[in-house]
Amino acid sequence: MLRVGDLQRAVDFYTKVLGMELLRTTERPEQKYSLAFVGYGRNPEHAEIELTYNHGVEKYELGTAYGHIAIGVPDVYAACDRIRASGGNVTREPGPVQGGSTVIAFVTDPDGYKIELIQRSTDSE
Repeated sequence: MLRVGDLQRAVDFYTKVLGMELLRTTERPEQKYSLAFVGYGRNPEHAEIELTYNHGVEKYELGTAYGHIAIGVPDVYAACDRIRASGGNVTREPGPVQGGSTVIAFVTDPDGYKIELIQRSTDSE
């Protein structure tokens, strides 16, 4: 679950920039929060991300416990090109991980959460 400052902005990023689907939404006006679930498919075959908007809270401190979400992609370079073309923010250009050969990149969502893109090995496909 990620707490977001603007639910529609977050949904737009995860669907339009990262290519996920909006799977479902929940509105809880009495409890003053709204939820959107996004992913590349539904549980249990695919992981989902729960985006939580607490009404009236526009920004959060990310803290030191959160690191990043990691997503496997077939081609990190092409994924970064698509993300840039969709208005996304690539914060670490594609290339090998320091001290290794795995190709990675990082993007940042509109709330400041980091997402690592990891190029899938052709051996495991």
